[in-house]
Amino acid sequence: MTLIFVLALLALLSAASYHRASWNTALGIAAVTMLVGTFAGAFGIISWLIFLAIVIPLSVTNLRQQYIVAPAFKAFKKVTPTMSETEKSAIDAGTTWWEADLFCGNPNWDKLHQFPKPRLSVEEQAFLDGPVEEVCAMLNDWEATHELTDLPQDVWQYLKDNKFFAMIIKKQYGGLEFSAYAQSCVLQKLTSKSTLLSSIVGVPNSLGPGELLQHYGTDEQKEHYLPRLAVGDEIPCFALTSPEAGSDASSIPDFGVVCKGEWEGKEVLGISLTWNKRYITLAPVATVLGLAFKMRDPDGLLGDKEELGITCALIPTNTPGVKIGRRHFPLNVPFQNGPTQGEDVFVPLDFIIGGAKMAGQGWRMLVECLSVGRVITLPSNSAGGIKSLAVASGAYSRIRRQFKLPIGKMEGIEEALAKLGGYAYSSDAAVTMSTGAVDLGEKPSVVSAILKYHLTEQMRASTIHAMDIHGGKGICLGPNNYVGRGYQGAPIAITVEGANILTRNMIIYGQGAIRCHPFVLAELEACSIKDKQEALDSFDKSLMGHIGFTMSNLVRTKWLALTGARFTKVPFNDETAVYYRNAARYSASLALMSDICMAVFGGSLKRKERISARLGDLLSYLYLVSATLKRYNDEGRRKEDLPFVQWSCQEHLYLCQRALADLINNMPSAALRGLLKVVLFPFGRPVRKPTDKMEHKLAQLLQMPSETRDRLATHIYLKDEPLCLLGKQEQTLKDILAVEPLFEKVCRGTGKKLPFMQLDKVAAMGLEAGVLSEDEAAKLTAVEAKRLAVINVDDFDPEELLAGKARTKESAKADAA
Repeated sequence: MTLIFVLALLALLSAASYHRASWNTALGIAAVTMLVGTFAGAFGIISWLIFLAIVIPLSVTNLRQQYIVAPAFKAFKKVTPTMSETEKSAIDAGTTWWEADLFCGNPNWDKLHQFPKPRLSVEEQAFLDGPVEEVCAMLNDWEATHELTDLPQDVWQYLKDNKFFAMIIKKQYGGLEFSAYAQSCVLQKLTSKSTLLSSIVGVPNSLGPGELLQHYGTDEQKEHYLPRLAVGDEIPCFALTSPEAGSDASSIPDFGVVCKGEWEGKEVLGISLTWNKRYITLAPVATVLGLAFKMRDPDGLLGDKEELGITCALIPTNTPGVKIGRRHFPLNVPFQNGPTQGEDVFVPLDFIIGGAKMAGQGWRMLVECLSVGRVITLPSNSAGGIKSLAVASGAYSRIRRQFKLPIGKMEGIEEALAKLGGYAYSSDAAVTMSTGAVDLGEKPSVVSAILKYHLTEQMRASTIHAMDIHGGKGICLGPNNYVGRGYQGAPIAITVEGANILTRNMIIYGQGAIRCHPFVLAELEACSIKDKQEALDSFDKSLMGHIGFTMSNLVRTKWLALTGARFTKVPFNDETAVYYRNAARYSASLALMSDICMAVFGGSLKRKERISARLGDLLSYLYLVSATLKRYNDEGRRKEDLPFVQWSCQEHLYLCQRALADLINNMPSAALRGLLKVVLFPFGRPVRKPTDKMEHKLAQLLQMPSETRDRLATHIYLKDEPLCLLGKQEQTLKDILAVEPLFEKVCRGTGKKLPFMQLDKVAAMGLEAGVLSEDEAAKLTAVEAKRLAVINVDDFDPEELLAGKARTKESAKADAA
């Protein structure tokens, strides 16, 4: 009887913990069970003494604080590393959103699906259909990247005239004031034509002077600069990184000293600036320089604080002493990028963005703006690039033949195509959902890091898959190569706005754990409270909540693992239900492992970058699964799109599972490793990689025109015009599919199994055999020219490949001769 009641008590408390009941609720359940058990003869005085010995110290505040919380608080402060002001600013920046639900182990899927689907306004759609299409048609990417190493002047002017640099600027200052989602759609379409074009447009609309001015600038600064930025009279750049401070941007050595100096014939209070910056996009053509530097006030001209901290100022590039104009050459994607220097350059204090009152507030300004800008530009460029490669590789795989069949029918090609299709679907889903969050007023700093890392990595992987599919077509650069520049430039996105190694190993989880965890931030803040009793009360509340949270996640994780999450509530009981269930299971596992790692590693977790990276991977893959499921629902749950959903969810859940297994295998104790395997994987690992059959479906969808394929190619430039390689190839695919029945008719009529090549000769054979009409033969002949244009590669006179000084010398020799 005692055993029955003990088991019943444990079951009831576990159920309460699973549903995250309060301490008082759990205590009431336990007390009632004890009373019933006492009347049933299961419990006696000893049982009650044990029960009270546990309950009283935990329930009586003074006893709990004196004997439990105070020692724990003392130990916590010893192992907790102090946070610098820059770290605090980074943690405080932005907001938490859906990622916090995933982090806490109990995602509410109905909440996810209630977030509105982002939509374009009439004005935004008109811009995409008009100026964006027009500028894509204008640009010859080979001419720009190989011959000019810049956009042609007519394209630059068109961008200025049509306010491409003013998508984030409010209408009251002459800007377009587009939504984050609209900006993303524009950048995706520009990327599908040229990464050079999208890079140049993306930067002024991301982290830079325009965004900083709108949020923090004085009225005078806004009125002066924003209208000029909107129409392109000013070209901005923002100088943050330097040779000594790349990913560790908070350690910039550039400085400004508060002093008096002469400005426009008068002595004014200002700053003497010295800087040496590198990797600054648009610097060589910029007319106004946003500059981040560390500000000092050694003479106390502004107050009693000598080190004021990172500050942002806006400086016209024609200011005496500003050095600018040379260029870097980033991997043959020659967007304007270069260094800038200055030594003892004097500017007035009102050049600080926001005026003198914002001195020392630069780092907070930057990380707050970055939490939004990093959601849009690089992820959108990546999604646009992946979708372009998926569509182009699918078409090429159907057009190109080897061994008398389209190469897309080969299983090796199918595997690469499936990855392209799956990444295209999920990356677009992630960008759409995340930019939608921005338009709802969120500043999702953790999400921005997730998207920056994973989408740029998926873009890099996609360029490799596309290159493998295209083979010689991909490696030979020229006017007809649409793969090579993206392949060359993929590492650029990996490197900028926080290198991906840093982002994965430190930022995603490092920021996510503190921002998304319901109790960690409060525990850390308790350490900085000066009043001892107030600090103890705060820590007491957080600690007890944290303990209950951990116990709940332990129970949830074990239950979900034992049952395969079969009893978890899901919003739809269809083919996607298994993905909701597995995501819920791994969400609980993430929450549990997060607390276990904090307990095991303590303050050293900050330095355990690989552990942090795997925890961040868990959160990231769950976010990508969530975005995929939301997209499927937002688009009407069309069954024909299901293969993309299944591949994406299964792939990311498999990677999630692998990250969890790697995390367990790197715990320091063998006993802990064994226990965690029993708790998390009692019956082995449940998620399998996408099957060959599933990948075959994806590959087939990419190779045949359909509404599903069209949805995958949304906001990709596919117009059939002379300078659009992808558009011409799309038309060739349709034309080839249209004449394949004619080809088969000739094969049957002549009794020969002909290779699908030299279609002009096949047409002649068909005419001779009397199985083709003149019109049908003409169609075959016309398609042959298009087919050859797709599969052939460019060749050059050796002198055409000479660049710069070498070409000038050869021209001089020719003139002399």
